[in-house]
Amino acid sequence: MNERDLTDPEYYLNRELSELAFQERVLREGMDDRNPPLERLRFLAFFTKNTDEFFMKRVGGLKQQIDAGVTKTTPDGRTPKEQWVEVLDAARPLFKQQSAYWQSVLKPTLADEGVEICTPDELSGENQEQLRTHFEESILPTLTPLAFDPAHPFPFISNLSLSLAVLSSNESDEPTFTRIKIPPNQPRFISVSGDADRYVLIEDLIERNLDLLLPDLDIRDVSKFKVTRNAEVRRNEEVAEDLVDMVEEVIEQRRFATVVRLEVDADMPDGSLAILKDQLGVDDREVFHREGPIDFEDFFELIDLDRPDLKPPAWSPKPHPRLGSLTSETRDETKSIFDEIKKGDILAHHPYHSFEGTVQRFLNAAATDPDVLAVKAAIYRTASDSKVIQSLINAADNGKQVAVMVELKARFDEKNNLEWVRQLEEEGIHVAYGTVGLKTHTKTALVVRQEEEGVQLYSHIGTGNYHSGTAKGYSDLGLLTADRDIGFDLTKVFNFFTGPTLDDRFRKLLIAPVTMRERFTEMVRREAEHARAGQRARIVVKINGLEDPSMVEELYRASAAGVEIDLIVRDICRLRPGIEGLSENITVHSIVGRFLEHARIFYFENGGSPEWYIGSADWMTRNLDYRVEAVTPVEDTQLREQHRFILEASLTDNRRRWVMQSDGTYEAVSSDDDPVRDIQEILMAATEAALDHGYGPGMIVDTDLIEEALLVEDVTETETNASSEESGEADLDADEKQTHSDGGDVSVFDVYSDHWYRPDSETYDWAVRTAEGDRRYFKTREGARKRLQTEYE
Repeated sequence: MNERDLTDPEYYLNRELSELAFQERVLREGMDDRNPPLERLRFLAFFTKNTDEFFMKRVGGLKQQIDAGVTKTTPDGRTPKEQWVEVLDAARPLFKQQSAYWQSVLKPTLADEGVEICTPDELSGENQEQLRTHFEESILPTLTPLAFDPAHPFPFISNLSLSLAVLSSNESDEPTFTRIKIPPNQPRFISVSGDADRYVLIEDLIERNLDLLLPDLDIRDVSKFKVTRNAEVRRNEEVAEDLVDMVEEVIEQRRFATVVRLEVDADMPDGSLAILKDQLGVDDREVFHREGPIDFEDFFELIDLDRPDLKPPAWSPKPHPRLGSLTSETRDETKSIFDEIKKGDILAHHPYHSFEGTVQRFLNAAATDPDVLAVKAAIYRTASDSKVIQSLINAADNGKQVAVMVELKARFDEKNNLEWVRQLEEEGIHVAYGTVGLKTHTKTALVVRQEEEGVQLYSHIGTGNYHSGTAKGYSDLGLLTADRDIGFDLTKVFNFFTGPTLDDRFRKLLIAPVTMRERFTEMVRREAEHARAGQRARIVVKINGLEDPSMVEELYRASAAGVEIDLIVRDICRLRPGIEGLSENITVHSIVGRFLEHARIFYFENGGSPEWYIGSADWMTRNLDYRVEAVTPVEDTQLREQHRFILEASLTDNRRRWVMQSDGTYEAVSSDDDPVRDIQEILMAATEAALDHGYGPGMIVDTDLIEEALLVEDVTETETNASSEESGEADLDADEKQTHSDGGDVSVFDVYSDHWYRPDSETYDWAVRTAEGDRRYFKTREGARKRLQTEYE
């Protein structure tokens, strides 16, 4: 280990290619016939949405660096130009697979189920006439053909707009290029009269009726195309006179930013393509030829069809059992949530728990409770019709002191956030816009309440945004707590938003950019020291991205010291697992399911004195150094048990989980002959079970489904001999033996030898037959031993 140079590029994966690998996993869900047809279509639409943003942000950033002459290499040893080339080459086959799957598999499958996407030529004459009338009356007036010829300049093509490129001529004239923008305020799918689930695409209908838009012309060709522009438009914050004006200027500049991708029909003629390439300034590598539809994002429209037979079983977020029972019929609603938080911390888990019934209820109560003195919140993204914002306005109207941090630089939400800033300021609320050089990414709220014993602080620290929409589709965690230390820490954070400096002294919270990197680094190094000393050492981390080279290096050193590390990383991961002598103790997992995995959970075994954390930060350089982030400890044993359940059930998922290989590729985990374990289905069932159980924890932990290897409390018992556990042979610990009447000590495995066996499975090493005749599967000997004792002793 000491001889290795951990700055060597061979130990690091490329950030952009790693993100594309995640998009490929999203695409695979859209091509997995285990998913119902409309669920597959939803993933195809998400693949388009995600890759559009990827090209706007990441490819746009690379192109900026190339244009600026940047040649500095990334930790994986690539220049911006090399990354740009590799990314475009890696993306091309993914788009081809998306189009091919739609054309050859999913479109026919939907047609067989009665959801048909047709071309106008495939319809009866009567239907064609009806659609022509609809076109003439409702669509034609919205269209504006823009010709390109000596009398007309080339038209501006807006970002992500879908267009028709028309070549036409008048008798013997040279062909004229005309651009027709597909109107974004019209539905993409036009219903065929008399057929409830039969549609034509609006671009096909426009093409079919061009004679009404361009009469008396010879239409030589009609092709579709879509332009993607760079979103990486920035100004120097330190010289900007006003942050609001700067953000407004960035939004405007984005409209005219450099084109980074041109998608065109596979059969677009050379003449049209040459004009587009020349006028838009793209080269051949940036052109993507598409079979079938261009732009699948609008296919989200079809997901809302009333066809439950073509979708997964519907899920509605549930009330939290500790809050759902507290209704206005039984207790004072405004006081009850604060009373309940005071009894003990509450863990909200979205979308399993209702956002409205937990976080929104917390803010509503703060707005109306006469004893509340102040309400503070940090908004990164929120819904366009945000009830969160309305609660803050109501709080101000009710005489509370209200302070709101709205991050104007939240990418693609700048316009929405600007509108909220103006509305909040019109209500007389103090609004902070952001911090020079930093983005505010915390998901935090603070309520100050006057009570008999004095002023009490109530805090919410979450992993997800205050957004009621994404809370239905993103998997996120939030802690509601009356912990005074956490409240004081949050007070300092909010004072920073409006004051001149950020304190670096906190009681419990890890705050970036001042303490978080240092503390995480210390905890990883501490695990390595425990491993070297022969003590318990394990790290399990669930995050969205692992990009920071320094954190990767620390994890490599911990692995080499003997720390067992499981990383559940949704998308970007620079670390290479499975390198002998370096990362062979590290496994990288990724889960892609119906809900976007967004929660961040951190577990450090700490020699038997475990530490648990949740919060807003990933292990990426931007989060640790250039954003204001908050991560909170989780100290309540019952809440730790719920976090353990989430992590351990995730690590045994055999339906949605992928495992990274050392070359950066991913392999899907298969259930084979084992029972299917879908982490999101498991958590839905656990949430429903808790609701059925009544007042109590937010999830009923099914201990049959997990090993309970992670610690929730300090342990002092003698460690199990590692070699005997690995070998499964006779050298057994005392607690695995029983004393019988003859005075001999024998293993529980010997006593109950008819009730366990070693299954033929790559996932599980042990199987136990229950008294009811069922089977329970375990990865470790310890898990099987506990089950045998529980079942038969």
